[in-house]
Amino acid sequence: MTTTTENLPSIDLSKVEAFAGQVIMDMSATMGSAMTQLGHKLGLFTAMHGAGWITPRHLADKTGTHERYVQEWLNCMAAGKYIYYNPESKTYQLPFEHGLVLAEPESPAYLTAGLDIPATVWAEEEKLVAEFKSGKGLGWHQHAHKLFFGTEASFRTGYKAHLVDAWIPALDGIKEILTAGGNIADIGCGHGASSLLLAKAFPNSHVFGFDYHKESILVARQRAHEQGISNVTFENCTAENYPAIGYDLICFMDAFHDLGHPSRAAIYALRALSKSGSVMLVEPLAGDRVEDNLNPIGRMYYAGSTALCVPHSQHDGGECLGAQAGGAKLFDILHKAGFKNVRTAIKSQVNMVIEAKR
Repeated sequence: MTTTTENLPSIDLSKVEAFAGQVIMDMSATMGSAMTQLGHKLGLFTAMHGAGWITPRHLADKTGTHERYVQEWLNCMAAGKYIYYNPESKTYQLPFEHGLVLAEPESPAYLTAGLDIPATVWAEEEKLVAEFKSGKGLGWHQHAHKLFFGTEASFRTGYKAHLVDAWIPALDGIKEILTAGGNIADIGCGHGASSLLLAKAFPNSHVFGFDYHKESILVARQRAHEQGISNVTFENCTAENYPAIGYDLICFMDAFHDLGHPSRAAIYALRALSKSGSVMLVEPLAGDRVEDNLNPIGRMYYAGSTALCVPHSQHDGGECLGAQAGGAKLFDILHKAGFKNVRTAIKSQVNMVIEAKR
């Protein structure tokens, strides 16, 4: 059948142009983020941090890189307003505040290493294409190792900023118990970023980090050894078979929505909890309706959920909450598991902390 112009919708070219501009901005950000990661890997941001105005040649000399490549990279960063450019002196500067985000791993605002997460998604594009068609699931252990290190670096920033100083004090009586000495279970601990922070903050308590991924547990043990932390134990367990010894705090740090069976994990956690203990879910901040999450943060989390969270849950059982599950779904699971007292303890810009008690 021949399509005539009468069958075509009326086209508003200004809307086409505006949306094309939006896509171009996305492409610019995507290419720019690759350059940001390159600057991180080559130590370019570190060399610029606190160095004042600098020439491409000076930066190349400091980092053992080629001046012509550095010149082009600096121009890209200046175009993205990550750094400043002085046209008179033809020099560049990394503002100190930007350096806290780009160049200081111990800064609570540090983000650069987290770019290993989107880098992995791009690199594993064919896996995801196949997964969309098969629906079989893609386990966490089936991804490239750089994803695990990117996740560790990305989450550690938020945990350093909020876990000990804000989230734990917001729980009912838990800070006092842990200060005196208690037991903590960190479920899905990965490389142990949250476990180690808790162990250092509460030296009279013992932290047990559990993860099904053997390689991550080995890295977590190495992290503990390097930092000289002795009140932490890392074991290869799932969310349904770790030792149920009566923990004063059971944490699911950005992990609950990834589980194949979060409902069963909640039931098991209730059994493993002490009488006065709390379960703490740290989850991405999300509303209960899709329309509540249609913003830049929601876009980021829906993308991560599509590529990583839902495929893992599908691989491991299939409840597939997704990273933007919302409080209502999480509350419902906890109530059905037998928890009588469930509340939102605190919210940050990107997280919500839910506390569940008997």
